[in-house]
Amino acid sequence: MKKLVLSLLTVAALSTAALAQSTPVKFGLKAGLAFPNMTFSAGSASFSYGTKTSYYVGGTVEFQLSDLVSIQPGLTFIDKGTKINSSSFGFDNDDFLTDVNATINFKYLEVPVNALVNFKVANSGKLFVGAGPYFAYALSANAKMGSEKEKIEFEDSGFKRTDFGLNFLAGFQLNNGLNVHAGYGLGLSNMANDEEAQDFDASIKNKVFTVGLGFSF
Repeated sequence: MKKLVLSLLTVAALSTAALAQSTPVKFGLKAGLAFPNMTFSAGSASFSYGTKTSYYVGGTVEFQLSDLVSIQPGLTFIDKGTKINSSSFGFDNDDFLTDVNATINFKYLEVPVNALVNFKVANSGKLFVGAGPYFAYALSANAKMGSEKEKIEFEDSGFKRTDFGLNFLAGFQLNNGLNVHAGYGLGLSNMANDEEAQDFDASIKNKVFTVGLGFSF
């Protein structure tokens, strides 16, 4: 798996270098808040776990193909996962689960490749919207309940280490390079990785809403 990740990063780097030789390039930094959760489905049943608050930080490279269209690959460190408590199961008034308050945390290194459409707004800056695929590799994961913390071992936990899906984003960038942006990541990969889950056609997927600031130069 490490060889696969290195190969993907190498291809991305070579593609970036090739584009940089023929198109205007801008580099960027970004950081902000993330609000991830996970959805579970099996057969016709489906529900979402609770949303937790986390963070992301990363960099981008933007290739201006025209005044309207640009391509923006990037590299992002993001904390995904979900919150599990009594309300996640609809038992708000049940004493059996009132004390449950746990989080599952996945630290991902994510490679998004987004296509952006840019609209100039008078002389103040530009409005941009975009979408594209992402590939993510979990560097680590853990489960926390109260003061207890347990490392998740991917080989034995039933969770996959890799994830992929689609990004959707929008924002506004000032002429000085400062921007505010929001995004939504829709996981398409089934995170469940054990035989029992496959027998029940069970699926666990990542979802995340993000909002933050960035700077391009």
